[in-house]
Amino acid sequence: MNPRLHLFIVAFLSVAIGQSTAWGSVKTETVRYRSGDETVSAFLALPSSSGKHPALVVIHEWWGLVPWVKDQAGRLAANGYVALAVDLYRGATAENSSQASKLARGLPPARALGDLQAAYQYLASRPDVEPARIGVIGWCMGGGWALRLAEHQPHLAACVVNYGALPQSQESIRAIKAPVLGNFGRDDRGIPPAAVTAFAAAMKAAGNNIHVKIYAGAGHAFQNPNNKAGYRPQAARDAWARTLAFLNRTLQ
Repeated sequence: MNPRLHLFIVAFLSVAIGQSTAWGSVKTETVRYRSGDETVSAFLALPSSSGKHPALVVIHEWWGLVPWVKDQAGRLAANGYVALAVDLYRGATAENSSQASKLARGLPPARALGDLQAAYQYLASRPDVEPARIGVIGWCMGGGWALRLAEHQPHLAACVVNYGALPQSQESIRAIKAPVLGNFGRDDRGIPPAAVTAFAAAMKAAGNNIHVKIYAGAGHAFQNPNNKAGYRPQAARDAWARTLAFLNRTLQ
């Protein structure tokens, strides 16, 4: 067979059955689960191996459940995690910052927290998930929601926050029981280094396990290559490596 034709067929089949060649043999699908009286959808990425796996609730940026977030879920699944990327906007996505800001401001906090709690319960109920090894990871708006889920779900085993809003009250900080990994940019005007170091100090004072890194020369959303001006590939690679090492320690 012509090599180019063979590659085309492989690529076509990968897309057709919900797999990505960039993720190896990861399988993906859209799933639905109950959140209170409503049904919500999410993007699910599954490792290729059988048996029970650690799992992660994956929370999108203020853009919504766009392809980049799904790609992160696929990368996590390729590393052995059942990854559930929740759609907090219920199908809506933004194409510019004005739309994203409107969607983020209009997100009902109680509904969002309920959807995330339901996502945790959905993962815990799956036969391919080890319930004691479920964590959460988020970026930007999703990073703040990752911490909020950790505050309200004491059974989470790990929390990764990437330049997300930080809790202010001591009560909220004391409620976080999961080990926390944080990746932040020194030039982030919305979440300045002083706020990060203060949060880390408060977490440690409360006896909580936390590891943060503040990247010089990086601002907000430095991990996303779609952020043309702010993407920092070296810092993004380091943050990803730190994330995988942290998850391997806490969930594997």
